[in-house]
Amino acid sequence: MRIATWNVNSVGARLPRLTAWLESAAPDVLCLQELKCTTEAFPYEEISALGYETAAYGLGRWNGVAVLSRVGIEDVTRGLVDEPRYEDATEPRAIGATCGGVRVWSVYVPNGREPAHPHYAYKLRWLAALHTTVLAEAGGATPFAVLGDFNIAPADEDVWDISLFAESTHVTGAEREALAVLRKAGLTDVVPRPLKYDHPYTYWDYRALAFPKNNGMRIDLCYADAKFAASVTDAYVDREERKGKGGSDHAPVVVDLSS
Repeated sequence: MRIATWNVNSVGARLPRLTAWLESAAPDVLCLQELKCTTEAFPYEEISALGYETAAYGLGRWNGVAVLSRVGIEDVTRGLVDEPRYEDATEPRAIGATCGGVRVWSVYVPNGREPAHPHYAYKLRWLAALHTTVLAEAGGATPFAVLGDFNIAPADEDVWDISLFAESTHVTGAEREALAVLRKAGLTDVVPRPLKYDHPYTYWDYRALAFPKNNGMRIDLCYADAKFAASVTDAYVDREERKGKGGSDHAPVVVDLSS
């Protein structure tokens, strides 16, 4: 089974590239983030034509998540256990589904903006809700994984120049501790460094020639329980998909399982 995650940065703007990638990479399950469309406006017909069912969750703003599967979708859950609100709204940032005997969550962790901003405190509360959800679901008979844009670089090596991030989110101690808490709950990062190149970044800003310079970050992750991790046979960042005009600022992350 092939399971992937991709922040597409607008499913509408990226639809031609998304459908082409589905045909070429042929994932069995794809977790999407940053749909920027409502649940109703998701391009179900175009995705269905390729043999995929879709469970989507979006409000049409800058967030939104989905799970695409060609091995069935069951037990769809929209939102986390005890999920916090931001500015009196529950944002569509997490969707869970069971696909082909594997339980996956597609998550788009809040950015946090900057450490002093209320969005950062919201980010930490949101990550606590993710931990609660993991405790409720992981470690059972069904392989389990959380995939998506975590907006956290797990280690200094996961950003191109850590000295530039002294006052920034994505690398603070509290954010990284939230990842450590997930690991203590039994999850493992199944896309480790160095893979097939020294710095397997997953995100590059559109500005300042960040991609050609490889000024990137590894913030798109797959955290999985022991049953899922034991089945992993390969994992890679599809850096080629980030190339060219009209692409997302994130690259897909692909994980292959033995069954």
